Amino acid sequence: MNAVPMVELWRGGRMESRHLGHAVIWHADAGLVESWGNPAEAIFPRSSCKMIQALPLMESGAGAGLRPEQLALACASHQGAALHVGAVQRWLADMGMSESDLRCGAHEPGDRAERDRLICAHEAPCQCHNNCSGKHTGFLTMNRHLKGDAEYVAPDHPLQRAILQAFEEVTGETSPGYGIDGCSAPNFATSVTGLARAMAAFAGAGGGGSARDRAMVALREAMAAHPEYVAGEGRACTELMRAMGGRVAIKTGAEAVFVAIVPERRVGIALKIADGGTRASEAAICALLVRLGVLDPGHPATRKRLDAVQTNWRGLETGLVRLADGFPA
Repeated sequence: MNAVPMVELWRGGRMESRHLGHAVIWHADAGLVESWGNPAEAIFPRSSCKMIQALPLMESGAGAGLRPEQLALACASHQGAALHVGAVQRWLADMGMSESDLRCGAHEPGDRAERDRLICAHEAPCQCHNNCSGKHTGFLTMNRHLKGDAEYVAPDHPLQRAILQAFEEVTGETSPGYGIDGCSAPNFATSVTGLARAMAAFAGAGGGGSARDRAMVALREAMAAHPEYVAGEGRACTELMRAMGGRVAIKTGAEAVFVAIVPERRVGIALKIADGGTRASEAAICALLVRLGVLDPGHPATRKRLDAVQTNWRGLETGLVRLADGFPA
């Protein structure tokens, strides 16, 4: 099966661009609810799977003393704002570690205020500004528990082997391989169905019983309760989780992957836009969340991304980002 049209850009009464993709809604008990495109399409989840990467941290007990904000940060692709950088630095200091222990690399922060501060102070960004620094600080927390060596991002490191085991268990699939992510950690491939199945497992967890069940609830609740740590101001993950009032946890990943954990419906969503277009993945996840009845189609955060009017630098309306005919109906 091929990718199907999901999102289009219209200008001057004509379709200018079309984004194709794959999506799956999976129920924790009943299995497949709906799918579009090829549910078996193998993808790299990229940062959408950070809550899976954090499972060993919580299941092992290494993260037992962490605050919900830190758990949200462990699942984050943050903006590198002062809020995020300060939280990472304090977490590292609490472990007697520093920025030099991270292995994610440094890049300019997405947060404009922090970027401008660095420029005015003639400072270079450090690894704490990396959007994955929270995840990596979680890795360091787990690695200290394992007493592993410093190169915790190596694919054969005990930490990454533990992540792979958890990943394959919750996706219900043997990963066909891995690629190296932007933050230098291995990113294990799975199908769109596998990723949706994993999100449904998080949605269906009840908080009792096994260590995994408790870990899944702690991570999803931390994300939903602290969306400001998961992404940042102006970002889709933060704005849409706020719009849903903490009922749903969502997470984007590079190259237009998006997932959602919907506990009240016991379902998980995974989608991938084939061309990697972020505007399309944001519109598509909005459409599916509206379809499930957990996101208000009239909320400003929704309208910003779904049936979103495009304007030019003079404020003139120039086009519309809209759903393709037949999706998701």
